[in-house]
Amino acid sequence: MMQKIFFITLCMVIIPVLVCAHTGRWDIVDVRIVSDHGDEFTKYKAYPKIHQKGRYFFLEAVKGERYSIQVTNKSDRRIGVVIAVDGRNIIDAKKSNLERHERMYIINSYETSTFEGWRTSMDTTNRFYFTGQSDSYAEKVFSDASAMGTIALAVYMEKFPEVMPEIAPRIGGSSQMKNAPTASAPQAMDKSYSFSGEQKKSEQAGTGFGETTHSQARMVQFEPEHIAADRIVLKYEWRSKLCKKGIINCNPKNRFWPDNQKFAPYPRDFEE
Repeated sequence: MMQKIFFITLCMVIIPVLVCAHTGRWDIVDVRIVSDHGDEFTKYKAYPKIHQKGRYFFLEAVKGERYSIQVTNKSDRRIGVVIAVDGRNIIDAKKSNLERHERMYIINSYETSTFEGWRTSMDTTNRFYFTGQSDSYAEKVFSDASAMGTIALAVYMEKFPEVMPEIAPRIGGSSQMKNAPTASAPQAMDKSYSFSGEQKKSEQAGTGFGETTHSQARMVQFEPEHIAADRIVLKYEWRSKLCKKGIINCNPKNRFWPDNQKFAPYPRDFEE
């Protein structure tokens, strides 16, 4: 008997691509982190030394800047997207492992959805903004620094046969979600992951719980496949940290020294 799962919808926009049914292509979606000024925060491709499926990026965080997560579905099928910021699911704030049973947003084929904050009811969210770890939502409310400074997504294709839901109108529409959250007060948990006082002094980047904004959501039927078709992890850090890691070149340019690279560059994780 086919199990049915319910998802909620938020105010979003959506866009295209092709997908393989049961094997991850790892290019099902495009993800952009966008400021309220409409500018995209630059992503830098990362090459983790421990191989894991998915795509990994570094991202420069700007303290105090509000941001939104834009996800474009490039496939011809509906998808479910589990999104975790600092390791917490953005719908119910529970600790996330990006698994199929978690609450997720549904995006129609060839559409783009925008997620502005933590969902606090069926018609409100509270904004994401870059802040220090001690002011982050995950640290202040849950004492959880186990995935601080990350924006992570897992994409699940809809299982066949598809049951086509009633599509929300594009004008004044709402976001679709699985297992819609209720506006309940979060409780502190996972204290085993809190950083020590010495670690807090470093104040790595985190995401805060900002002002309330209107964002309608509704429940739709959706059954996800068992295996994620795409996975994206963005590690956001302050510019000074990215400079130290050599992710971005922060040294002033020398006008006498040519910068043109005439040979193939080494990957960042290359070891002889």
